[in-house]
Amino acid sequence: MNPGDSVTLNCEVKESSTGWRFSWYKTVPYRAGLPSLLDKSYSVEALSGYGTTEESYTLSPAGPTDTGGYVCRAGRGDPVYYTDYSEPQFLWSGDLQSSVSLRISPNRTQHFTSKSLSLTCDLNGNFTGWRLMRYTETGVESGCSPNWVSITGSTCTITSTVTWDSGVYWCESGSGQYSNAVNITVSGGNVILESPVHPVTEGDSVTLLCIYRYQPHTNPKADFYKDGVLISNETTGEMTIPTVSKSDEGFYKCKSDQIESPESWVTVRVPVSSTSVLVGVVVGLVVAVVLLTIILVLLCRGCCGNRILWPIHPQSTNQDPQQDQGSTQVQSPDAGYTVQVRRMTR
Repeated sequence: MNPGDSVTLNCEVKESSTGWRFSWYKTVPYRAGLPSLLDKSYSVEALSGYGTTEESYTLSPAGPTDTGGYVCRAGRGDPVYYTDYSEPQFLWSGDLQSSVSLRISPNRTQHFTSKSLSLTCDLNGNFTGWRLMRYTETGVESGCSPNWVSITGSTCTITSTVTWDSGVYWCESGSGQYSNAVNITVSGGNVILESPVHPVTEGDSVTLLCIYRYQPHTNPKADFYKDGVLISNETTGEMTIPTVSKSDEGFYKCKSDQIESPESWVTVRVPVSSTSVLVGVVVGLVVAVVLLTIILVLLCRGCCGNRILWPIHPQSTNQDPQQDQGSTQVQSPDAGYTVQVRRMTR
């Protein structure tokens, strides 16, 4: 999810008929005493949409606290008949600032089969009970199974990758902290694309590399595609975007010797600082215009809407004979004041 996205979750009952009410939950680390999924991989806590007749639940806008797994359940009748909990669907916020991070080695999202792949959970704090998790089309499972895997500290190493090692990987702490997620593709083909694992910042330079299985140290000629459209022919096997922008976000792949790599998504983030500065400038200009308008209105009222009546003292005889050729005194309704109208000539 990009920061500020609106995300809608939908719950579906197989061979459904009317009368269902839907309950919505978020996953938490398994705890005895809380409702849990059948495999006890997670417990669930009810969300605010609990017991609604709506088949959808919207996170708008989504943010860092919405990162995690979501589960729905349906019930109807009296007494109520409940379905099983759904499989959890996981969402990650693009602006996630977590104390747990996932590091990949080699540092790319695409990998060849029969190679070594290490995944490390970096814990930036006092967290216990970390675990590496994987999400595939068949559900959620531990990303560090005992088969063909070695564990050293917080690093899980797949000693010989296979295609079914593909999936979305992330780390969780025992307290429910989620790391960033990495969508890993293990390919049995001869060409893969090396692209950034993590989101890149607008304005950065980004290089995509087409890697051939049997020529790991050379860069063959390659074609590069974005969202299925050819965008570049390169003789060196690499393509560089010198100044990446939000419009460069999308699915990328390469082709070498008529063999295509899998696709990988490249995420581009707009710097928070520049956005904040822009917002500050706009707000400042708006405030300045409003204040200036108020001042002008007040000045206009002071000049045009009010009459100033000067007090005239009868004992004063300091008059200029060259200018004062005659005067008329009019008594003001306001006590103590006289308006003196003078005809001024040279």
